[in-house]
This record gives sequence, structure tokens and C-alpha cells, in this order.
Amino acid sequence: MVFVAGLTMSMNAAPELRQAAPSHGLLERAFTLFERTLEARLRAHFGANGPESDRAVRPESPPPDDLTPYGRFVREHDLDTESQLLVMLALAPSLRPDFFDRILQKVLPGAGDYPQLGGLRGRQHRGFLPTGDTALFLLAGDDFEARLRWQALLWGEHPLVKKGIVYLEEPAEGEPPMSGRLMLDSDYAERFISGKVRAPRLSLRFPAQHLETALDWTDLVLPSRTLAEVRELENWVRHGEVLMDQWGMRRKLRPGCRALFFGPPGTGKTMTATLLGKATGREVYKVDLSMVISKYIGETEKNLAGLFDKAEHKGWILFFDEADALFGKRTQVRDSHDRYANQEVSFLLQRVETYDGLVILASNLANHVDEAFARRFEQLVHFPMPRQNERRLIWQKGLPPQVSLEAGTDLTQIAVRYEMSGGMIMNVIRYASLQAIARGERVLRQQDLLDGIRREYAKENRLE
Repeated sequence: MVFVAGLTMSMNAAPELRQAAPSHGLLERAFTLFERTLEARLRAHFGANGPESDRAVRPESPPPDDLTPYGRFVREHDLDTESQLLVMLALAPSLRPDFFDRILQKVLPGAGDYPQLGGLRGRQHRGFLPTGDTALFLLAGDDFEARLRWQALLWGEHPLVKKGIVYLEEPAEGEPPMSGRLMLDSDYAERFISGKVRAPRLSLRFPAQHLETALDWTDLVLPSRTLAEVRELENWVRHGEVLMDQWGMRRKLRPGCRALFFGPPGTGKTMTATLLGKATGREVYKVDLSMVISKYIGETEKNLAGLFDKAEHKGWILFFDEADALFGKRTQVRDSHDRYANQEVSFLLQRVETYDGLVILASNLANHVDEAFARRFEQLVHFPMPRQNERRLIWQKGLPPQVSLEAGTDLTQIAVRYEMSGGMIMNVIRYASLQAIARGERVLRQQDLLDGIRREYAKENRLE
């Protein structure tokens, strides 16, 4: 017998419950209903008597005014009752560590180990952790055809599995596939429980830093052609799903979008990537290549795989700054190290091509990028050194609003005379502003600006 139940809060739930705990009310009610369903399933399978042994709980879908994370999730993905059961099964250990052990003892006092339930014990988590076998027990029972159907769904055919929301961990070598742990993506688990998701911390397991900015498009000074190409990327981020799904192009186009930002340092590549995320409501992560690249064979691929797996189906923008270090031209194979270095590039090509979001690679020189990568970019965006008028705008926009310029200081003349990137100009403004603060002034002196320019030129071994 296939035994399933819906797991969302009934429209008849008390209004005061919704108001008292808007972030948890529906989730708590859903979990309670799931507990009753699981108990009923156990009693039916093992022949134990109980009040829930002969009926399934089938609550209604979330009401339209339910704005809790779980309620919105159910509506957004149009989850049927089986899918909701699958989500709650994977979420249970995060809510109550002793959940499964407590239910088993309630239904089958003194129960031992039941292989048909599946499950395993973690290294730190001492409670029962559900596996694919646990899901089969709940969703298919002893029905042979249903078990085959659900195995196929859990292997990748179920919509939640395709999106990486629910998935099976790889089982131990040589063990059946359904013995892998049933997992709920940690971001969804955190959103259901706390109502928000923390940005992943920079670590060896996640070698990327979250980028944010208080600036907006009006603060960015770019040539009109560059800005137009950036706007095309913004259009893809905003409307890519419509193109792929509603317009039926998913069968004809590769997933995701790939862009190469190339140009001298300080010309706005990082800021542009950050503003793309801010304007479209997407998270932007700058990949720390020093943490990705490893001298140990296979570790670079492992680090990259973990990064892309974490980002998959999140809509994140991945920004690889100074990508020359990893995506440089592949060398001729002279020894085993060259062969493995080429494998790292090939692995990256594959992951970049299959990532469903926007990947931006930034390079100071376009000819440093492997030709195989160049053919895979939907867009190559050039960030040139700013011209005179653009430099003048950067100077004007970059000055602190609380200060004035020393009499006789002409920003137009400075912009004409000194060729500088936007990053260099902001370094000069920073230097001159700190000098003024140290003197207790709110006036930027021309000499401080010139000294700051000399400092920037010295960094690049340039003469005035």
C-alpha cells in the first residue's frame, strides 16, 4: 500500500497561531502532521494498533496569504503531497535530533534495528538520519512498482532532486544507492527554520567571498559600449528563466550565461559584477583563486566542484577575479604535472558550461585566456582605461560630499593631464581625504592630490 500525506497547514488553522509565530507557525503545524503520518505508516506496516493506524492525514495547501518561507516554497514549486513528505523527511533531523528514535519507541517499544527503515548514524549527530531506503519505506512501502518509480525519482527525475533541493548523498563504496543519506539543501533548511539564509563563510570548503556595495549604477562610469554590453547581461539575469522555460528554449540553449570581463586593473570589473547582483537581487560571490588552486593532485577539482555544487540552482553570480591564474593557456604536456594542470582547466570548462547561473571571469589581458574558454563565452566585455571626460566624471563622483576643493584646483586639467583608472583615482581621493582629516580640515588641497597621483604612478613604475 502506498501511504502518503500532505504536510502543509490547513486554512482552518487558528488566526492567532499565524500572527503569534508568522515565521514558524505553518512549519510547526506541517511537522506535527508529518509526525502523525509517519506514526500511521509505521503502525500500518508493522501491524501495531493505534489511533492513526487506519487513516492518513491530508491537510489543505497553504492559504494565499501565507507568506512564511515554507508556505511560499510549497506554492512556488507546486508541491504535491508526496513531495512535501519527502521535504519533511529530509528536514526532520534539523528540527528534532531524536525524532525518528522517539517515534519508533512509541510505536514499537523496545524496537531494535529494522533494515526496511534504512537510516544511519552520523559521526557527531547521534540520532537517526534518513536515507533513500527510508524514503522508499514511507512513499512506497512494499509496493514493488512504486519502489522502482521512487528510486528513479530519487536518482534524479524528481523536480526537487533536479534542482538540488533534495538529494541523496553518495553511499559508501559497494553499498546500494538507496543507502545514501537523504539531504535537504542547507540553505532551504535554514530558510524554513530561521526565515533567512546566512551567506556562506569564506573557507577551504567554500573558497568565495560575498560581495556587496552601497553604490548603484549612477556611481559607475563606463564607456557607453561597455555599459550597453553590461545591460545585456542584466537582461539575461532578469529574464533568462522566461527565455528558457516559458519560451521553450531550454532544449536549444546551454544553461546559464558566461561572460569575460577584460581590461586593466581598476577599470570597474569587480564593481560591475557586484552591481549586477544588487540590481537583479542575486547574490555575488568572488572566488578566491589562492584557496582553489592546490599543489596536490585532484584537490583543485575537488575545491571547484564543492563551490559549483553549493552555488547550483541558487541563481548566484560567480565572479572569478584575475582568472589568468587558473584559466590561462594550457601548456603542452611535458610531464605529469602539465597533464594534471590541463585536467584542471578541462574540469573548469565543463563546470562553467553546465552552471545554470551567470559566471563572470575577469582578466587584465584578454589574450591570457585560453582560446577554448573564449569560444564558450556568450559575451566578452571590454573595460578600457577611462578617457578624459570619463576620468573627470570619476573625480567628481568620487569626492566626499562633505568637503570642498582648494581654490584654484581644476579637476578637468587633472583629468586631462593624468591618465588613470577609476581605482587609481579613488586611491588618490582616499589619500588626500585622510591628509585633510589629519589636519582637521574639510578642504582637499591640490598638492595632496598631486602627491597621491605620484604615489599611484610609482606603483606602476610610471613617470608623470
